[in-house]
Amino acid sequence: MKKINVALVGLAFGGYFSEIYKNHPNVGRLVLFDVDKDREKHLADRLGITESYDSLEDIYKDPDIDAIHFVTPLTMHEEQCVAALEAGKHVACTVPMGISVDGIKAIIEAKRKSGKNYMMMETTLYTYPFFYAKQMKEKGEFGRIQFLRGCHYQDMLNWPDYWIGLPPMYYGTHAIAPITVLSGSRIKRVRGLGSGTMNPDYYSHYGNKYPVETALLEYENGLVAEVTRSLFETAREYKEGFSVYGSDKSFEWGFADNDPPIVTTAIAPKPGNRGGTCSEETIDLPLYADNLPESIQQYAIRGGDFDPLNPQKSWDARLGVGHHGSHPHLCDEFIRSIIEERKPEVDEMLGANITLAGVLAHESAMNGGIPIDVPEF
Repeated sequence: MKKINVALVGLAFGGYFSEIYKNHPNVGRLVLFDVDKDREKHLADRLGITESYDSLEDIYKDPDIDAIHFVTPLTMHEEQCVAALEAGKHVACTVPMGISVDGIKAIIEAKRKSGKNYMMMETTLYTYPFFYAKQMKEKGEFGRIQFLRGCHYQDMLNWPDYWIGLPPMYYGTHAIAPITVLSGSRIKRVRGLGSGTMNPDYYSHYGNKYPVETALLEYENGLVAEVTRSLFETAREYKEGFSVYGSDKSFEWGFADNDPPIVTTAIAPKPGNRGGTCSEETIDLPLYADNLPESIQQYAIRGGDFDPLNPQKSWDARLGVGHHGSHPHLCDEFIRSIIEERKPEVDEMLGANITLAGVLAHESAMNGGIPIDVPEF
């Protein structure tokens, strides 16, 4: 059985993936790296890992390391991914792919030159709700998809400094990704609007004045979607969600993060009556663990004590569970894509389209909502 040697870089949230990689049947060596060496040692001791590196450059230079998974601050993704690809490593990286058009283009160019894989580790594309909606589409249950909507509400106050004042759509991938894949098309144009007023002290990093941003996404197949993202000073329970509205059925993923989705079915009007009616069904979602290697299926089980503000709190519990069961699917897809010598599902082109839509939606919002075409490199 072929084995891939993996370096996991960034262990605050990244610690959730460590035990999954450790137990994956196609992972050989797992090495850990974090600038917080106490955090690194805590997790390494837990997993029985004795080797360590002094710097990222040492990992890049190690010919025995096949792949690097970055779970690092979003301001570092562009530089780190390019450096790793240029060093001949397969790369997985947490979202977003980058925060600038030039930086995202540089990743794509480095990936093409290296011939290695790049995967954007978008959690929403491997959650229980997404798997269910994807199956509905594959079965033709939606009929003709007419409209889509995505949302992500979160308060980032007191998060690390690089988050403060971040344009909401820079981190819009959780709202954009599921509806884009379900649309079956590429985002060709965006229009963004900012809303509300934000503490002026938050302006310094990014020059952004909006706590909330909304965007319209235009797809090449004619569909339109709306996404809304909040980051600061907006009283709303944490929520990542998406909805798909079809001619026959619609799928809406709840009002709060732990609410089950609702499927609405259109009922044709009786002869002589005006307008149709609908029936609604609350869905009890399957766990979707059967297609994973047996040794990591446990990490897709619903439950756990995932806390995005304090991920280290789960280090004494079972690592992996979080983001609605997505973590083991992400790791497995990355590893299998390397072994099978194919692109991962969320490759550099899909990752760029999803991320650029958010970056350019913010640019549009800062310029009065002008439409901006999304480039395809």
